[in-house]
Parts: sequence; structure tokens; C-alpha cells
Amino acid sequence: MKTIAVIGAGNMGSALIRGMIDTGYVKPEQLYVCDHQREKLEDLAMELPAVNYCEHAVDAVEPADVVLVAIKPYNIAELYADIGPFLAGKAVVSIAAGWNNQMISTALKDTGATWLRVMPNTPALVGEGMTALCAENTLSEEDFAFVKGMFESVGRTAVVAEKLFDAVIAVSGSSPAYIYMLIEAMADAAVQEGMTRDMAIEMAAQSVLGSALMVLSTGEHPAKLKDAVCSPGGTTIDAVVQLETHGFRAAVMAAMDACAAKSKAMTK
Repeated sequence: MKTIAVIGAGNMGSALIRGMIDTGYVKPEQLYVCDHQREKLEDLAMELPAVNYCEHAVDAVEPADVVLVAIKPYNIAELYADIGPFLAGKAVVSIAAGWNNQMISTALKDTGATWLRVMPNTPALVGEGMTALCAENTLSEEDFAFVKGMFESVGRTAVVAEKLFDAVIAVSGSSPAYIYMLIEAMADAAVQEGMTRDMAIEMAAQSVLGSALMVLSTGEHPAKLKDAVCSPGGTTIDAVVQLETHGFRAAVMAAMDACAAKSKAMTK
């Protein structure tokens, strides 16, 4: 029956709150939520009235065992300064991009808190998130297992070494944007062929969803699944040739490289 302070009720914070309650992982009474935008708390309170809502971060942190920091990275240093005196014995979970272990450790020095860096992504809003939990952390085994369960309430989790977190951000944290662009481009092409916009988006999105589930459920290499769709002399192989001719895979890899490079730069 651990209690959780959620500092920041934006998209990710509220998604986790809903996911934990919807799956029964925690009861609403175990949650203490704070956000500097009162309207966010008021909206959430209409949906989840049994959650504890706090005007100040300290009020949420004091009764909590786990503190989830889900605010913008540029506000975190000030937050830690405010709540630092109240963190002794608590597990702090940071989802902020650009805040690496060294930065978190320095900010929480002498507070008596343990800490864990995680990187979720926005599909957590629909219960299909992918969250990386940093292998290098100071949480107890019990607290780590509890936090892992928190994020499993909104999708899948993986324990990843911090040296790979720039790759995590590129392949998972930022990648929904690439997929949305792919869906949009596929829909545009279908509209050009005469399909309605709504139908085109639905068919493109469902095809992406189904293809992803095929990879996860079969365990087959994506190349093998792609080959199974490409009949000799058929339509699909002609499409694949065009994608290769226009540098589809190279463009995706270059985009991810740029994303990882920006992630590295943010921690310096």
C-alpha cells in the first residue's frame, strides 16, 4: 500500500494516474497529485474525485513513499530545492529528458532519497507505452519492483543501462512522432487515390498497429515478416523498391541519429 506523489499532472503524469487506477494497481486514495496549473487538477478531480489533490508540491511529497517527477526539465532544479528537506527515505522517479543519473544524484545529494531515471513515451496515454527503467539506480529491490509495476500499468517496460538511454530516446521516446508522420503520408497517398480522409487514416493506423503486434506476438525478425508480404512480381515489392530508392531506411536511421545526438547534448 505504498503512497505516490505525482508532481505534474500533464499528459504523462495523468496517463500514469489513470493507468494505475484503471488496472487496480493502486487505489485513488494512495495518490497525491500536485500541479501549478490549477485547471489541470480541477479537470482531473472531476474524473477522479477520490485522489488527493495538493496545492503545493511539499504537501504531496510529505505523505508519499514514491515521488514521480513529471514536470518540464527546466523546472526540476527549483522543485528539488523546495522538496529536498522532505525526501528522506523516499524513492524519487524522474521521467525528465536531459536529466541523467549524475544530474539527479547531484540534485538529491544529502536529501536521503533514493532515485531512478525512467523514459516513458506518449502511447502510455492509451495503455500501450514503452518505458525504459535505468539499470543504474539506488532504489531498493522492493521499490524498484513497485515502480516497474507502476509503468507496466500503462504498457511495457524494459530495464536498460544508462549508456543506452540516448538510443532509448531515439527508438522509443521520440519515435511516435516518426510513426505519426508515416501514417499521415500513407493516408495522403490513399486520399490521392480517391479514398476519404477518415477512411485513409483509419486504414493506415490500423495497418501500423497490426504490423507492430505481428512483430511482438510472433517474435519473427521484421525482415522475415516483410518478405512474407512481398509476393514475387507483386505490388508490395514494387512499393518496397520505391522506398529503398528514396532512402526510406536511411532517412529513419539518420533521424534517430540526430535525436540521440540531441539527447547527448542536453545532458552536458
